[in-house]
Amino acid sequence: MAKKALIIFADGFEDIEGITCVDILRRGGVEVTVAGLTDIKVKASRGTQVIADIRFDEVGGEFDALVLPGGMPGASNLAASQDVRLLIQRMFKEGKIIAAICATPSVVLAPVGILKNKTVTGFPGMMDNFDQSTVYKEEAVVVDGTVITSRGPATALRFALAILEKLLGGQVSQKVSQATLYS
Repeated sequence: MAKKALIIFADGFEDIEGITCVDILRRGGVEVTVAGLTDIKVKASRGTQVIADIRFDEVGGEFDALVLPGGMPGASNLAASQDVRLLIQRMFKEGKIIAAICATPSVVLAPVGILKNKTVTGFPGMMDNFDQSTVYKEEAVVVDGTVITSRGPATALRFALAILEKLLGGQVSQKVSQATLYS
């Protein structure tokens, strides 16, 4: 059975981070559902207009991974959603992959409480919400158990490949990496 990932696009999400994750995961054979947080039409931080597959409130079924692009005010919009917070907590407790990039580790994941005793990364200067037990690393991508974090737009491809590797293994990730001329 194919692995499934849910990617939530909120108005103001970082274009590169969101679209790169959709592209790389689909290239690897992951069944990706893109959910618009409040509407099927979503406007990214740089003005790109995106049509999501479904509205977030219509999402059903189970997913192996939840991917949260950063960008502002996209990360703040995600953080403001009680339903997003509850989904993060549930999927984390179930041992599913939670992947966040840029502002979302600090703005979305930290307040939910899943970064306690975790090693993470994120956008420089966006560490205010981290618990004292959270260890911040200045690395492009950090994988700690089922939590995958990354720094920002320039690390989006490496982030997406790390998610793919966690879902389908190193061979699939390497194949997509080579096919996109990353490695």
